[in-house]
Amino acid sequence: GAVSAKGGVRMFDFLREKAAQPPPELPKGTVRRRYCVQGVVQGVGFRYRARYAAESLGLTGWVCNEEDGTVTLEVQGRPEQMETLFLRISQSPYIQIQGLEMHPCPPDPWERSFRVRG
Repeated sequence: GAVSAKGGVRMFDFLREKAAQPPPELPKGTVRRRYCVQGVVQGVGFRYRARYAAESLGLTGWVCNEEDGTVTLEVQGRPEQMETLFLRISQSPYIQIQGLEMHPCPPDPWERSFRVRG
């Protein structure tokens, strides 16, 4: 009993120390944006193309299909990289972006990758 309780306390100490650390500093000019993409964007490799393009540009975030047939991307990096991201995605002959809504979000300094969700 006593050993596991101690182990538990140590674990909580570790979590408290991690929580007390200041977040990493983001590169200058970093923004985060949520995009709702309409068109022929599901079942055409959009999410995987988005992940590949985002990783090659050093962008972080995520992409997922929505039930209404749209795709949501939340992307973090420099704004000009996001323009390049959509240029690369739309180079596929199967993907047809017909509408794009953008909403700014607060950046996440802890994020390190770009994920496909769902």
